[in-house]
Amino acid sequence: MIHFDMTNKEFRRLLDLVYIGNWVLNSARGDDRIDDYDRVESLVFAQCLQQEGTQELYDIDGGVVVPSAAFAEGGIHEAIMDYEDSVFYDILAQELTLRDMDFATVTDANYPEFAQRMDEYLDEFDENGIDNLFLDK
Repeated sequence: MIHFDMTNKEFRRLLDLVYIGNWVLNSARGDDRIDDYDRVESLVFAQCLQQEGTQELYDIDGGVVVPSAAFAEGGIHEAIMDYEDSVFYDILAQELTLRDMDFATVTDANYPEFAQRMDEYLDEFDENGIDNLFLDK
């Protein structure tokens, strides 16, 4: 059995990390979830049963401790969405940059051009999102 001391605030941050990790690993898997991560999430959230002031953070579903709706709706998905947006725009900028460079392998010689183009796309996305992005078939 692993035990470590942490403050209530640190424990709350641990719940956030566990929830986010499981969400990233399992949210897009549909019925093919990785059960081991669900079990670990349940084990960590079960610690709320012994932690004062955490009753609103968990529910019990079929005898299994799970994050509560209040926890899931309490802002954690805003952090996940910020991360997803950042990843989306980084990948989009990289793919567009590589396309503009005829999918050349990035080397020391062409890295300055690659970085400049990436920065230009990222600046555009920061300012306008995808509003100025059009598909020309």
